[in-house]
Amino acid sequence: MTSGWPPGWPHAHGGPLAAGEYRTSPEDFVVEERLDFTPEGEGEHLWLWVEKRDLTTLELARRLARACEVSLRDVGFSGMKDRTAVTRQWLSVHLPGREAPNDLLERLGNTPVRVLEQRRHPRKLKRGVHRANGFRLRISGPAVEHSELTSRWRQLIEQGVPNYFGPQRFGPQGRNLERARAILARGWRKRDDREGLMLSTARSYLFNELLAARLVDGNWATPLDGEVLMLDGSASIFSVDQVDPALVQRAACLDLHPAGVLWGIGSSLAQGEAGKYEIRLAKSHAGLCAGLERAGVRLARRALRVRLADAELIPAGETCELRFELPRGAFATAVLRELMEHPTLSRAA
Repeated sequence: MTSGWPPGWPHAHGGPLAAGEYRTSPEDFVVEERLDFTPEGEGEHLWLWVEKRDLTTLELARRLARACEVSLRDVGFSGMKDRTAVTRQWLSVHLPGREAPNDLLERLGNTPVRVLEQRRHPRKLKRGVHRANGFRLRISGPAVEHSELTSRWRQLIEQGVPNYFGPQRFGPQGRNLERARAILARGWRKRDDREGLMLSTARSYLFNELLAARLVDGNWATPLDGEVLMLDGSASIFSVDQVDPALVQRAACLDLHPAGVLWGIGSSLAQGEAGKYEIRLAKSHAGLCAGLERAGVRLARRALRVRLADAELIPAGETCELRFELPRGAFATAVLRELMEHPTLSRAA
């Protein structure tokens, strides 16, 4: 077990209201991937709009490669979707001049998968091209009956949610982080981390640590002098030397967000008050930061705050349903941890 796990990263809105349950069955956690485009209808790659249940995206990709008799590298997907859930997403298979087998579902074996649509496209589906994920979550327990549930939900909509990487990124009891420390300490090699998961784990942990420090100081959603800012719904960033009232107002309206560092090599752009948090991070976690730089990872940015789009809370007796959309890379568990207490919201069980 990683020493000091879980870290106990702070909340933004006063902490969870009460204990609650979610994902008691896959049907309680429904995720739908959303692209900004649709496959063109012709090309060498067959795109499949699939619904899976209780299965990881990577395992589905492996089974699809075997079923279509292609290499795993010929199968594409945009995002890794939860296992214990019902999820819908596109996958692509490079099948120039031929169709998928007629008995595709049989070849997939005892797999809870439905192919909802098939379309051709000229290109492979690349990682991270989807715009957002739509969520439909059912929660139960004392949190549902809490008198402040509706007001807290409204607060999350109006003020946003800390954009933490979810506990699933760090593995059971944080063991992915422990592995990442070991791999980076001896020098990262592709053969030790084929999918780059350990690099992602280390960067995610550092980002969460920086976000936690900003939460403690009460400026996680407020621009500081020297800040790097990200436009909402976009990867566009810009830096400011000094914050003016117009920027503060735009942040209050969720039009833009402070952007934390995803550690790597390259110019940070953050200076002044905002830059001090990165200096402290480099000192507190020198091994992880240096290891990522030696691995050649390029520095990037992630918004410290995430906005809930198309958000609804629908009471249903002793349960309630939460519906919302998050930009790609944001975690629904980051939303739930602001509402309720549950072991898997603070640690990976």
